[in-house]
Amino acid sequence: MKRTRLIGDLGRHTVLVVVLFLMIVPTLLMLVISVKDTSQYAVNPYGLTFPFHWENYATAFRVMWRYLLNSIVLSAVTAVLVTFIGALSAYVFARFDFPGRKTLFYAFIGLIMIPSVLTLIPQFEVVRDLKLLNSWWALVLPWVALGQVTAVFLIRAFFESLPSEVFEAARLDGAGEFRVFLTMAVPMSKPILAVVALFNVLGTWNDVIWPLVTLNDKGLFPLALGLLRFRDSYYTAWGPLMAGYAIAAIPLLLLFIFANRTFVEGAVAMKGRV
Repeated sequence: MKRTRLIGDLGRHTVLVVVLFLMIVPTLLMLVISVKDTSQYAVNPYGLTFPFHWENYATAFRVMWRYLLNSIVLSAVTAVLVTFIGALSAYVFARFDFPGRKTLFYAFIGLIMIPSVLTLIPQFEVVRDLKLLNSWWALVLPWVALGQVTAVFLIRAFFESLPSEVFEAARLDGAGEFRVFLTMAVPMSKPILAVVALFNVLGTWNDVIWPLVTLNDKGLFPLALGLLRFRDSYYTAWGPLMAGYAIAAIPLLLLFIFANRTFVEGAVAMKGRV
């Protein structure tokens, strides 16, 4: 029995070590390459070379600061809209009983099984027909729409677990349904709302394909697309490019540090409810 348990623990720890290795090594290589110039990268791309060229970070920031600001605005707006609209829809599915509720919910959740790449062309045609191409609306509206499925799925399960007595007491005090939602459901659901918001920030921050097909104005580019300016058909400035990737990771790292406690609470709250 002990031997079997020991083998199981060893297997789990081995898997964790392998996963950790696959996560850390690319990050270390990115940091090593970010302080190389072109000749150092050509001679020894993956080893330490001296002197370190910290000016790559200044070069990268001069190129990408506008794209960084664009991504912050786009990701923040999208996360707020996805979380609010998703929470409102989830509240209806969780706290109201109407004909066809379950059928409609399962049909809605079934959309999560459709790969996003299959909707790329139809989605592009809709945005084009609405004359939204080459604007931020071409990014925000599809991102908000696509984020609803996961948001409703996660938040509905949390809302259903909240005690009905709290909502009934608010209604008896004269609160309308929207006020009950804002003053009771939302404050009690901050952890799960934070999880949904963080997931959406990660998705929009790293999206390259959709901005690539909908934007032409470089002034509107988000960060993931702006980083491509370090590359062309004949040459790649690997040092500044990797420095740009490192800078791009800083806002997400800070966001996770400050929201870590809320994120963990939300993850724990989801366990057993979804």
